[in-house]
Amino acid sequence: MMTISTERKGNRKGSWDSKMSCSSGHSGTKQYRRSASSILSSDSDIRFTRKKLTSQYKCGCCIIATFLLFLLLAGAAVYLGYTLFLPQMPEEQIFRATFRVVEGDAFSSEMADPTTKKFQNRSRDYKERINLLFRRSSVRHGFVGTEVLALDGIENKDLIVHFNIHIDPYYVDITAKDLETILASEIAVQESLFFKNLTIDSESLDVQPSNALQQPTSTEAFTVTQAVTQTPDPPRRCFPLELEYCKKSGYNVTTYPNIFRHRGIKDVRDDVIPFRELVDSECYRHAYDFVCQLLQPRCRNGVEEDEMVLPCRSFCRDFMAGCGSRLQGKIKEALDCNMFPEFGEGGRCTTKPGCVDELQSRALSPRICDGVIDCQDVSDEKTCSYCPKNHVHCGVGRVCIPKSKRCDGRIDCPDGSDEKACLSLASSVHSLKKVEVVTPHQSRYTSEGFVIFNEKGEIGKLCTENINRSLPANQTLAVLQAVANSLCKTLGYGDVLSVNVALDPEKNISYVRMKNPTASEISFIRAKCPTKQVLKVSCSDLQCGIQSTHGPSGLKVLSKMASHGDWPWHVVLLKDDVHICDGTLVSPDWVATTTSCFQGQPKAEWTARFGITRLFSSVPWEQDRRIIGMIKSPVEGSTIALVRLDQPVTLNDFVRPVCLPKENMELSSGKLQCNTLGWARNREQLQRVQIKIADKERCENVSISNVNSICSETVLGQNDCNEEEFAGSPMNCQSLDDGRWTLVGITNWRIACAKNGLERPRMYDKIYSNVNWIQESIKSGDT
Repeated sequence: MMTISTERKGNRKGSWDSKMSCSSGHSGTKQYRRSASSILSSDSDIRFTRKKLTSQYKCGCCIIATFLLFLLLAGAAVYLGYTLFLPQMPEEQIFRATFRVVEGDAFSSEMADPTTKKFQNRSRDYKERINLLFRRSSVRHGFVGTEVLALDGIENKDLIVHFNIHIDPYYVDITAKDLETILASEIAVQESLFFKNLTIDSESLDVQPSNALQQPTSTEAFTVTQAVTQTPDPPRRCFPLELEYCKKSGYNVTTYPNIFRHRGIKDVRDDVIPFRELVDSECYRHAYDFVCQLLQPRCRNGVEEDEMVLPCRSFCRDFMAGCGSRLQGKIKEALDCNMFPEFGEGGRCTTKPGCVDELQSRALSPRICDGVIDCQDVSDEKTCSYCPKNHVHCGVGRVCIPKSKRCDGRIDCPDGSDEKACLSLASSVHSLKKVEVVTPHQSRYTSEGFVIFNEKGEIGKLCTENINRSLPANQTLAVLQAVANSLCKTLGYGDVLSVNVALDPEKNISYVRMKNPTASEISFIRAKCPTKQVLKVSCSDLQCGIQSTHGPSGLKVLSKMASHGDWPWHVVLLKDDVHICDGTLVSPDWVATTTSCFQGQPKAEWTARFGITRLFSSVPWEQDRRIIGMIKSPVEGSTIALVRLDQPVTLNDFVRPVCLPKENMELSSGKLQCNTLGWARNREQLQRVQIKIADKERCENVSISNVNSICSETVLGQNDCNEEEFAGSPMNCQSLDDGRWTLVGITNWRIACAKNGLERPRMYDKIYSNVNWIQESIKSGDT
């Protein structure tokens, strides 16, 4: 029983002192005694002063509250009135104007370049003249200023001045016709105060609202040619480059129509001003080169017709990153970078210039001449002391070779690439000759075509005339089948689909024939082929999980730092050009990754990048593809996802798929060597980490495991922990029997190193339980 008693002291008004005493005991009934006015205290006096508000105080509080409420309502009314009823300030008006100076000044080629002193002095002179005119005119209160955009014309003849007029419509309401009248009245005066010593053709004067990037004003030819009737274009031909502005672009032939459907130099000149504005705005350091390659694209001689050479896709994306926000209307529609060619696609594009300078400006000078390619044109390695002029870089290491050493019977490159694919398949010899050779590696795998030889830099076809003439029909077929089998296996394909003898449609090419068709080792010698009977072969699907640069004559050991070709199936996933996740190529148009990459990102633009080992570098075989869809695994507890590419990747020595696990694959057997891939802490270099299977209990400390989970740990522990894995990183295992690599698992979260690497196990989602779903998805996507 607890008893609480209080004792009141004194007769102090408005306050109480209380003492509390507690005693406990047991009783059959509970009794509670409490003073109605007592306050509990722990052996201390507590005093409260109570005062009631008088009517006078109440009245004052009401007045203050009313006044504050009135101020609040007044502020809200002012805000609503300002935001809803006050008209918005009109935007500044810009008018584009042009006139031709026929006497007193003349055009020279230096004026076409805004960086020259002559352009700067002359443009400043015209700007001051026009400013003085408008500051003393009827629109002076709303006149903001002018800017000279470009100086055009014909060498030593009339000078055309293009400029903008800026007007603040808050102070003056004016039209393009009013501004043209002001200029015309001054031009017509014989003794002009503002255009002294100059004669301007009044007929050439033109002022239009500056919405040329959206409406047909100065770019009228551009918008009109887009709507021209759909008549077939004549065969493409090369023409001399005529646009004076682009004479410093480094080439002198162009072709029409360009991507804007300009059919001649007049159309180009009518549209050049908006592009010159982009260059002058300095939104991208190589804007001049890019713009000129659009308006006056390079031209390359072809067989049936000449070919247009555009900027490469990566060049376009760099330009759009800097200047894309300034583009509008038809120009922006025409610049879809995904429609531009990639560097590896037959050499049909031009890379951005100044790659070495850019590396130096980004404090990446140690990458120059380090034996690892960082530029699409290989300029970071081809200008080094170890790489003489007219030599081909091996693609791996600090070695260059002359073209004559390609397929000469002796290995000169570290990975043996100079002696690989000396026999290959292609649609024609011409298609190979027009490709710029930057490394000896195959830029594109081809599964069917004519059998092509490459000997000491010269290419041609395999003639079958002597086989048909010297062997019986059944033996001839067996010999050709043996050649095709050997060729398909060498190129990394599974089997032969067809072998045929066909007539060669090409002219003026070289041929070889088999020296002894029945010998165990096939050798070839140069020969003529009067009947033009050549061999045509078709191979089955490309073998998965093979490192082409690690073949019988190539590299044998995997280094810690990834080299080009080590992991050709590894994929970098970018969200709005930011590296977020990784993935693994499982077919030419499907990538396996994890669903956690795409949580809460419904409207982001995702890109998959292939063939790279350094994030901030470019290589000749680099490829980008847009991600157009994602499907989640239907397997319970699995977080695996497949993403679909907008178009299949081009398979080559640096981009090819990994294998999927087979039913009888045992991870715990000693016949597998497993690795995962992460990035250095500065996210610059791809690195491998050797891992081994661990007990699931170790991973249960860091995450929730299930039947689809694989727990692993690093083989070398803390000593092998200087990188981080991104979500979607793979667990790749190589079979010691056939040397192929298989995708075994995919991590669902980002893994960084702990202080002690042994305390941070890695857990992956098992691929094997998803194999049937992956194969069905790939098959259904191909149909």
